[in-house]
Amino acid sequence: MGNHIRETVINVLHHKGKGGPEERGDLTGEHPLGDAGQFVLACLFIATWIADTFFFEYTTFLNQFAPLAVRMPGAVVLLCLSGYLAKTGLFIVFGEKREKPAVIREGVFGVVRHPIYLSEILFYLGLLILSLSLAATGVWIVGIGFFHYISRYEERLLLAHFGNDYKQYMENVPMWFPRFWKIRKTS
Repeated sequence: MGNHIRETVINVLHHKGKGGPEERGDLTGEHPLGDAGQFVLACLFIATWIADTFFFEYTTFLNQFAPLAVRMPGAVVLLCLSGYLAKTGLFIVFGEKREKPAVIREGVFGVVRHPIYLSEILFYLGLLILSLSLAATGVWIVGIGFFHYISRYEERLLLAHFGNDYKQYMENVPMWFPRFWKIRKTS
């Protein structure tokens, strides 16, 4: 099992074996600047977070009001949740090629529409809780806007490709905030 997961991750990262996103007919595509934007955002966030947390400490004054021992459990939960969403979301999308393209509703995609992007947002939030860096928080807020923008772009692609099937999915599954209860619509 471990080798299968490792092989899937390698295939996802290198777009080998089962065809990269641009080669696979069962995937609708993504924003042209999505990957580059995510890379730039990650570099900017990590650089800001490390510089402010460990070197300059210009905007980490809130740490004096909330000790690390209090912040650590929440950060660990968010980082673990982030890893789970990323791993399962990537595996569902890229783990196997579907013969017939369809709206993915299984697993984490049945709870939120963009679990992979949400995993990145939660990862950054977990790091923010560890340091309470206001400078990195600013980058995180810009990142949320970026993820929302590319998600909306991709949803337009999915609506164009799947039509009412994806529209119904959008009505039943929230974009960002999981809804663990079923809201009943009255007719």
